[in-house]
Parts: sequence; structure tokens; C-alpha cells
Amino acid sequence: MAWTPLLLSLLTLCQGASLRTSVSGSLGQSVTISCTRSSGNMDSSYVQWYQQHQGQTTRLIIYDWSSRPSGIPERFSGSKDTSANSASLTISGLQAEDEADCYCQSSYYKSGYY
Repeated sequence: MAWTPLLLSLLTLCQGASLRTSVSGSLGQSVTISCTRSSGNMDSSYVQWYQQHQGQTTRLIIYDWSSRPSGIPERFSGSKDTSANSASLTISGLQAEDEADCYCQSSYYKSGYY
């Protein structure tokens, strides 16, 4: 299999601050993107992850830390590390269509998405 890099960007939106980072990986690999809250307690908040392909609308891929909406593959998973005050999005088995911007949102309210 040829080495094909994929680029995933992360725009973190926490408490009005933003930070853009990027990660890359090869097809079939796993990548993890972290979102660290600069103020407040991540343990008492909820985290949502969104994905946006160029020229398309944003779609919710993880809500309330680790839940997936209907239609989102199991290879997308969310987790939290309260000791580091951070959340993570892991995409396993990278596919070409995973190249996108990913957004982390932290709030003190549940998403209301079920």
C-alpha cells in the first residue's frame, strides 16, 4: 500500500478562545486529536466534536464526550482525560474521506442530541 498522508485540522472552541493545530496519518492508521480546555473544569462540562469537509456543512460526529449520532461509523470515538483537562477524538482505520477540519466544542450543558 502506498503511503498517502491525510491531514486533519482541529479548531478548538473553548471559552471564546481558538487554537488551530493539525495532525496527519496514513490510510489505515489511527490518529488522535486532543482538545484542552484553557480555563474551567473539563470534567464538569460536555464535549462535542464536529467534522467539516471543504465546501460542505459541519456535521456532528461525537456528542457528550463519546456518543455517536446515527450514521457515524464506530471508527470515530471520543474520550476524556480529566487529569489533563482535555478531550480526545480518535479516528481509526483512516480513509481518504477523513481529510477534513474537526472542531471541538466544550459547554456546561448537555447537547440535547439523542
